[in-house]
Formats: sequence, structure tokens, C-alpha cells
Amino acid sequence: MKFVSWNVNGIRACLKKGFMDYFDTMDADFFSIQETKCQDGQVELELPNYHQFWNYAERKGYSGTAIFTKHEPISVKYGIGDVTQEEGRIITLEYDNFHLVNVYTPNSKRDLTRLDYRIVWEDELRAYLKALDQVKPVIYCGDLNVAHEEIDLKNAKANIGNSGFTDEERGRMTRLLNSGFTDSFRYLYPGLTDHYTWWSYMNKVRERNIGWRIDYFILSDRLKEQITKAEIHDHILGSDHCPIMLEAKV
Repeated sequence: MKFVSWNVNGIRACLKKGFMDYFDTMDADFFSIQETKCQDGQVELELPNYHQFWNYAERKGYSGTAIFTKHEPISVKYGIGDVTQEEGRIITLEYDNFHLVNVYTPNSKRDLTRLDYRIVWEDELRAYLKALDQVKPVIYCGDLNVAHEEIDLKNAKANIGNSGFTDEERGRMTRLLNSGFTDSFRYLYPGLTDHYTWWSYMNKVRERNIGWRIDYFILSDRLKEQITKAEIHDHILGSDHCPIMLEAKV
């Protein structure tokens, strides 16, 4: 099975920057996107042979997630509660052998005014993922808005304590991984440096590869030996994030 995840930073804008060329080339079984920034009816995608599942934020031009898949799910769930549902941040598809959970994690904001909310979110999501994992394995993907280790961003020392690299956010990622989950990219490439998935729009930051790895495929531990590929497609433009790809025998 081939899985793709991409924060498109607005699907309408990304469609004008080569989204469909990449989508068609990948021919993925599951294609998850985050930060769709659209409402119901604002985008009509012609995706033959794909089922489409959209979770829209109530606020216009904000957040939102979607999954496009060749495989009809057993069940579909949007959000994990009232707070998560209003921002359209989570979609869960259930299949015979696994759950696929597509997530756009809230940003703590530059001044960390949303850090407390973010920590509550992390705790609730971890409990949700662990409950799913009790039933069948989980493939959890998306823009998780955290660089877990110093190896996951270019200028680690200068960013300690900043949004996306606070002790609280990194600690919650550690707790999740220690509770039965595996970061697929680090499983295959534990020491690989200079591989990022997000770059600021500031002048020539992407060209100089001053980035952060904040997009992930995280799997239940019992699936890790079934991972065959975990790639970062940093040559693909169209967003401030690049797509990531997972292949696994599930």
C-alpha cells in the first residue's frame, strides 16, 4: 500500500501549482491532505476511482483535512470531540487491518498563546490513538507541527522554546512514541540529517534548506517491520510544506 500526506496550505492555491500532476504521478492508495482552507462546495476535484472524505473547519479559509482513497472504508469518523471537530482537523478511516488517521495539529502560535490548548489536544489525541490501537493497528499521518529531535530542524539551538520546538510539544511526541508507536522515517533513517518537510516563506530559506521536519507517518509498533519505504519529496513545490510518502505491507 502507498500512502501520501501533504499540507497543501490551501488546496485551491495548490491546484494552480501542480497538485494534480503530483497526485496523478504518485497513484497512491491513500492521499491525505491538511490545511485545505476551503468550505463544502468550494472545490470540485475529479478523482476517478477515488473516494473523497473532507472535514471542513467552521471558520472560512482555515484548517481542514481530506483523504482521497481507492479503498472504501468500513467506517469514517470526523474529529474526536466538539473542539477538534469545529476546526476540521481529524479524519479516521477504518479498514480490515488498520485505522488511517489524518491530522492537522494546531500550531501553538509564535507567542505560545495556544500552547495550553495544544497540550490538551496532544493528550486527548494520544488517548484516542491508543484506544484505536487496542482494536487494530494505526497509521497516523499529517502535519503534526513539532520537530521531535534536534536532528529534525536546521537551527535547533536557536529554536529551543519556540513554537513547534518547546519541551512540552517534544515531550508529548516522545510520550506517544513510547506508548507503542514508531516514527516511520526515523525507523528507516535514524541518523539522517538535513531532511525537512517545511520551510518558511522568508527569502531563500527553502533554497538554503533551512527547514523543519514536522510532517510524519507514525505507525503502531507492530507495523514497523512492514514499512518498506519512507520518503520526503522535497523537490515538490506548491506549498510551504512538501509531501511525504510511506509504503507498507498492510
